Amino acid sequence: MRHPFLNYWAKPLPQMESASLLARVGASQTKTLVTVAFLSALAALFQSAGGFVPGPGYLLSPLSTAPVVLAALISLRSGLTAYVLSIVLLLLLQPSELFIFPFTTGLLGLALGFSIARSKNRIQVVSLSTLALWAGIALLLYAFRFPLLGPSVSMSFDITPAIYIFLFCLLYSAIWTEISLRLLARLRTSVNGI
Repeated sequence: MRHPFLNYWAKPLPQMESASLLARVGASQTKTLVTVAFLSALAALFQSAGGFVPGPGYLLSPLSTAPVVLAALISLRSGLTAYVLSIVLLLLLQPSELFIFPFTTGLLGLALGFSIARSKNRIQVVSLSTLALWAGIALLLYAFRFPLLGPSVSMSFDITPAIYIFLFCLLYSAIWTEISLRLLARLRTSVNGI
């Protein structure tokens, strides 16, 4: 039982061929720019959904990670562009989400896209994305004193909540790693079919 679990996490990731994926669809710089802008708009809309449609919109809000991951898989520069453009769009659409996106879902998307493109296995991807997400949440909670997790979590540093937050980040990053890898596999399949 232990070996299949370890083999799964240590198994090499599929080789990243984002440049060749874009070349197969005939992506020029203009098409890449439009794709990144579209992904940025999607990320901003998903993130602001909680403010526009309270209740069901909060279920859409975590999906803002996916467009940033896809943009970062194109290139790190495209990922950073999508990240910054999404922040600017959130400033116009839903300023209340301006603290949350740059430090949580957006940062997780950047870390995932970067690490999937450059890491060798799932453990490295999950580790980097967990550290990025945990650092963003810790910065919001303890440095900016923003009540991200509500009034029940103290904004003064305590090791117990920090460990629980880290474990949540580990689980959340592992889930998003699998979602991102499956999204990438589906994207490759559809591009190869063209």
